Amino acid sequence: MKKQLVSVDPIRLGIVLGVLYALIALIVVPFILLASFLSLSRHAAGFPGPESSFPVAFSGVFMAVLFPLIYGVLGFIGGIIVGLVYNLVAKITGGIEFVVKDVTPGV
Repeated sequence: MKKQLVSVDPIRLGIVLGVLYALIALIVVPFILLASFLSLSRHAAGFPGPESSFPVAFSGVFMAVLFPLIYGVLGFIGGIIVGLVYNLVAKITGGIEFVVKDVTPGV
């Protein structure tokens, strides 16, 4: 059965994308922390490098905390904009067509 998506609620789309982007950022956070701790441990081991790796490590931890929040907020704002633009385009084009089927639960 064919259905048409002719309108989306921009706020709901913003919420969904904001949460998705924040979750994606949480996947990236361990790598940010790993890089910052490696920088700190490299300096502690006596390898040549910047005068102090502490600011680099601190900025990595700071970004690890803020990154999911910033990414989530930007996803929310982007979702609202995409929702509004989609609604305008859907009025002109008729929206996205997709096929759905009814699935009966297993016995």
